[in-house]
Formats: sequence, structure tokens, C-alpha cells
Amino acid sequence: MLIDRPAATTGNDLLDLFPDGSHLDERGGIVVGGCSLAEVAERFGTPALVVDEAALRGRARAYRDALDRHWPNSQAVFASKSFPCTEVVRTLVEEGLGVDIAGGGELVTALAAGADPEHIVMHGNAKTDEELAMAVAAGVGTVVIDNLRDLERLEKLVTDGRQAVLLRVIPEVDADTHAAMMTGHRGSKFGLTVGQAAEAAARVHRSSRLRLDGLHVHVGSQLMETAPFRRAVEAVAALPGLGRHPVYDLGGGLGVRYTYTDRPPTVEEYVKTLTDAAREHLPGDARLIVEPGRSLVGPTAVTLYRVVTVKPGGHRPLVAVDGGMADNLEPMLYGQRFEATLVDRVGGGEACDLVGRHCESGDTLIRDVPLSAPRAGDVVAVPATGAYCYSLANNYNGARRPPVVFCRDGEAREAVRRETYADLLRRDARAGHPRALPFLLTDV
Repeated sequence: MLIDRPAATTGNDLLDLFPDGSHLDERGGIVVGGCSLAEVAERFGTPALVVDEAALRGRARAYRDALDRHWPNSQAVFASKSFPCTEVVRTLVEEGLGVDIAGGGELVTALAAGADPEHIVMHGNAKTDEELAMAVAAGVGTVVIDNLRDLERLEKLVTDGRQAVLLRVIPEVDADTHAAMMTGHRGSKFGLTVGQAAEAAARVHRSSRLRLDGLHVHVGSQLMETAPFRRAVEAVAALPGLGRHPVYDLGGGLGVRYTYTDRPPTVEEYVKTLTDAAREHLPGDARLIVEPGRSLVGPTAVTLYRVVTVKPGGHRPLVAVDGGMADNLEPMLYGQRFEATLVDRVGGGEACDLVGRHCESGDTLIRDVPLSAPRAGDVVAVPATGAYCYSLANNYNGARRPPVVFCRDGEAREAVRRETYADLLRRDARAGHPRALPFLLTDV
């Protein structure tokens, strides 16, 4: 169910949701990364996912600097599932972050982006034999053990040296977030119970091929207060029979601001909460790892659409755009509220329902969003789309997944090209009927 919330209507309120440094030009158009969004839409087409590179680097530095101040023996590793794009990963690696992966494709992306395998952390509640073999072959620094079978299979694959592992434990901490984003509650599909963790630790200690570096804990995503993070540290420190360790991975989960009413903690507040709790409950010489994903990339990107049609609706005008649930599934999966504006008429206007082009009544991006006299051909910008929109993009109705455009200092460049119709057929064993040929040649 989509969440309806009070909407602000001023340009300043809207710009606060866009990447840091965004502003209006002399004609009243939105500028992100020094680039006019109207011009980006004209050049690269729509839908398009636009990343402000300076804002992305700024978020990485905020994490790095806060950790350096509060717990120097620490590292942030990017939860790449939130935006598994090679250029995004490369940018964050250049800023000194490691990479958190949860599958073979994310491993390949991290390696292609130049990540040091030693600073890759591999997750997954159902890692395949192939993925574990890939991790060992690549020299992945840390494998997080989610279940006892992980140990059995991993030990068979390690032939040289000892593979460092962390045990993911269930802290039984409930977080105030959507049920699909909770990960640390009792009965979670992720991690080991206390009894299983003690058994796993004993097995690793007996192994000549595995090395237990420490524990991992994660309570959920899009958390808007810091209390659950403190409780997770307290819980992992109090686990019976597991002792003290040189490494503690405290996960991620910090929320981001999607709407005017959202007030998530700052990176500084989040890191200070973790490190204050660690100072009270964990060994002072332990290495801390945090895994920011949504809070790292979410605020740094904007999705652009073009209005196709406007017509009366049951409660509000229906403004239909050329994208929707194929490029942003979050409103449909989690009821996540976003905001939007026309790029050249910012703020104000009549309340509308922004709907997608896909053949589902549930393909509604935003209900009750003010738009200033929208008409066909207008460009709509939806901020805070840097997390999970790219990850969850799909080909529903034959939609071609959109490009990723990086903007910095007034220069826009294509980091990921738009899919082509040929791409849609590329894996088909018997594709290529002559009737499709004109479209494959022109690929409009």
C-alpha cells in the first residue's frame, strides 16, 4: 500500500531532497552536479537515473571521516546491493571504502570496479557452491557465515592458507521499519541463533582452513532512529559462549530522507551511536566494520521521466510518465513515498497522481504530489532514487532498463547505457525473426 503524506510545495523544500549542491538556474530549472536536468533528459532520454558524483563522494567521505574521528580502527564497506553499478562501486573504492557483496554478480562488479579482494565482505543466506568457489578463487578477504552448511562447503574449497570468516548472529532486536526490511528479529532468515553460533565457532576453531575473526550483526534497513543500533551492539556483546573477538561487523541500515517529513539521523549521529556503544561493550582494540548502502547512495541520485499524457482521475489528475515499476519498484514493494517536481516549474501546483506506463493498476509512483500545470512532454524529476532503483530494475512490458548518467562540474557522462531492443533478445535461443529486424536496426 502506498503511503500518502503531507506534501510541501515550495522550491526550497523540494531542493532539500535533491543531492547536496543542487540549485535552480536563472530560468528556474533544476541543476544537479552542475548540469541542467532538462538538458540531461534531452541528451540521454528518459527514464534516466542521474547521479551527482560530487555528492556521492561527499557521502563516502562523511562515513570515512566520522569513523576516523570516533574509532580509527574501522572501515566502511559499501553494501553494493543498493546500487550494483560498476561506476558507483569504482567511485566509492576510490574514496577508500571496501565492498559488501551478496552474490556472484556483485562480486564480478566489485572486481571489475577495481576493489581490493581483501576488502570485500561476502554475505548471503543461501550462497551457492559456485559463489563460494568464486570468492575463494578471487581472494575475498572475509566470508560471513550465515548457516552451518556454509562452513562445511567453504572448508572444502579452501586449499591455500586460512579463510577469514565472521559469524552472522541474530540479535533478536526489532527495528521500526517495513517488515520486508527487518533482518535482526527472532525468526529472521538471516544469521545463526545463539546456539548455532556457538556450534559454528567451535567448528571454526577446530578447522585448519578457516579463521574466526569475529561476529556480524544487522537489524534492518531504512531506520530513522539510532536506538536499534545501540541495542544490536549490546546484544552481540552479551551473546553467551562466543567470547570476545578482534573484528565486529555492525552492519548498516541508516535511513534516508525520501519525503519532507523524514528526519533520519545524520551519518555523524549514527557512527557516534555505534562507537559509543562499542566503547562500552566491545574490546577497545577491536576492528569495527559498518556496511552503509541506502544512506550512502540514496540521496545522491535523481530519476528523470517525461510526461506522456495527463487525464482526469477518480480523485486527482493522472499524470502518466514513460517509466514506473520497471525502474522504481520501491513504492510497490514497500509502499515507499517519494516526492517529485517538474524540472522547469519547481514547486506549487495541483495535487496529482504520478503513474507509470506499465500494465498494472499498482504501477503508481506517487499519489497526491503537487505538479505545476503538467502537460505532455514535461520532464519530471524524482529525487532520492539512488538506492535499490537500479538494483530492482526489470523488463516488465519489454521496458529497456534506463541509463545511469554521472554529472560532475557541469559535465554529464553515460556510465551505463540504456538497454536496446537487441539486448532484450540477446539471451533468447531462437531470437531474430525477420519481423523484428527493422526495430533491432533502428533501436529507437
